[in-house]
Amino acid sequence: MRFARLALADHGGEVVFARLEDPPQAGRQPEGHSGEAPPQAGRATVWSHAPWSSGTATGRVVGFREADLLPPVAPSKILCIGRNYVAHAKEMGTDVPTEPLLFLKPPSALARHGGVVDLPPESARVEHEAELGVVIGRVARHVSRANAMEHVFGYTCVCDVTARDLQRKDGQWTRAKGFDTFCPCGPWIETDTDPRALRVRCIVNGVTKQDGSTSQMVFDVATLIEYASRAMTLEPGDLLVTGTPDGTGPIVAGDTVSVDIESIGTLTVTCRAR
Repeated sequence: MRFARLALADHGGEVVFARLEDPPQAGRQPEGHSGEAPPQAGRATVWSHAPWSSGTATGRVVGFREADLLPPVAPSKILCIGRNYVAHAKEMGTDVPTEPLLFLKPPSALARHGGVVDLPPESARVEHEAELGVVIGRVARHVSRANAMEHVFGYTCVCDVTARDLQRKDGQWTRAKGFDTFCPCGPWIETDTDPRALRVRCIVNGVTKQDGSTSQMVFDVATLIEYASRAMTLEPGDLLVTGTPDGTGPIVAGDTVSVDIESIGTLTVTCRAR
């Protein structure tokens, strides 16, 4: 199933969690008309609350458009993993970690599908990092690897936008990873997929820049949850971002950046100078 968080323009901007029944479709003009028609609405069933927080289907069905999609989570924290692909560690000129390397992004870094990444004047080199996002569904504290996947609700696409020059300058990653809009996420959450061998791509202006597989991760999802939950409690709705394949590179104002993950979907944003 696919779940989304929507701001329903046709209902005064009402924000709801919903199960997606049909995606929006590109419109077609009637014969004899030129130009693109507005996209036709998809359908979604509204839930009473977030599906990982005792939410249930209300039976209310609404139409929605791509522009209604918000980041599908509103997490207490965004927990990320650094250098979780061997080839990426090598392209950064660093060693492969012997245990997961944790860092945090603030929730204020979230950006929606179809939204904008603001490139700050403080950085001369901002880069894309395509990553699998894991949405936590149950409280995870001191869980074992064997039980870790019981705490997963689903999966989404994430771009871990990074001010690479500031990352090197600061000697730690908070500022470089934490600017507003530096965590585009979406377009929705997919609950029915196996995260062990998903193709992960980053496409910039139609050109594929990253192309890897989650099978290449040094530490798999279960191991990451076990490790992270020993340090901090993972709350329902939290976002775990699992690392990026090699091929990271610069993005500039005017670029269109897409993160495409097999069986999940495609997250697309545009870049602008702040």
